[in-house]
Amino acid sequence: MNNVEMARSYIRQAEERLHHAREAVERGSYPYTVRQCQEAVEMLLKAALRLVGVEPPKWHDVGPLLARESGSFPEWFQREVKALAKISRRLRREREPSMYGDEETGMPPEEIYDKEDAEEALRQAEHVYAVVVKLFRLHQGGAG
Repeated sequence: MNNVEMARSYIRQAEERLHHAREAVERGSYPYTVRQCQEAVEMLLKAALRLVGVEPPKWHDVGPLLARESGSFPEWFQREVKALAKISRRLRREREPSMYGDEETGMPPEEIYDKEDAEEALRQAEHVYAVVVKLFRLHQGGAG
């Protein structure tokens, strides 16, 4: 499988996670929404890296690598890199608490995350999705 096929697969996986995140916010499952958004952002940014021939690492926050490799991307995408990296870093920090809660204080995830948190994570993930899908389409020679 080549990088374009892998990027396409990552985007599809991210779409599935965003679908579940939208459903979860409607059901009031705010921690799950945050977790799904983090996973979607991770997959999307790894797809972007693959599109420019960079093998993504096995860790969850690829924002620093995205910034380091920003010169490999089109100029319009380079202008987005700082925001994309910031979203990746923020959601990475929420990965474990959104699933396990805060084990030090004994707070379950449902007491940590509220609707506002979930909606913000979803907005951020949808922004990353729009930017990466545009990159993918332009890479394929389509309209952005």
